[in-house]
Amino acid sequence: MGNICRSPSAEGVFHDRVKTAGLEDRIKTDSAGTHAYHIGNPPDPRAQLAAEKRNIDLSTLSARKVSSDDFIHFDYIIAMDKSNREDLAAICPAGYEHKIHLFLDYSKSETSEVPDPYYGSGNGFEIVLNLIEEAADGLLTHLQTSYFQNSETCSGTETAL
Repeated sequence: MGNICRSPSAEGVFHDRVKTAGLEDRIKTDSAGTHAYHIGNPPDPRAQLAAEKRNIDLSTLSARKVSSDDFIHFDYIIAMDKSNREDLAAICPAGYEHKIHLFLDYSKSETSEVPDPYYGSGNGFEIVLNLIEEAADGLLTHLQTSYFQNSETCSGTETAL
């Protein structure tokens, strides 16, 4: 939504998974919000602290708002919840709707949405990271299976979270 909690956390975790898999030169990631609440701001300090505990650095990220050009540039546009998926669909140029997915579609979670921890308390950011890590692993497996079976013919993919 505002690109300071869930999406930058997902970008950081997924980028870490991509780097560990040795695919950093072939898979590019970025995160953006559906609202312009926090443009230019770093991720929420609570998100940064929770990620840091898992050796994920979010400190270089800054919030931006998704644009219609993102649908052309990126192969996957991934929403954290159904409300944001609807917001994405509303600005999506015709013919690019197939690129919009829910992040937890790539996990085995029984829930379909990553909850927004912004107004919560307690271990909300840890719960979010648990869901994000599972979905990041699933997305990476999906991309490896779909795009990188024959590494000589695949140039790469880009994913917006």
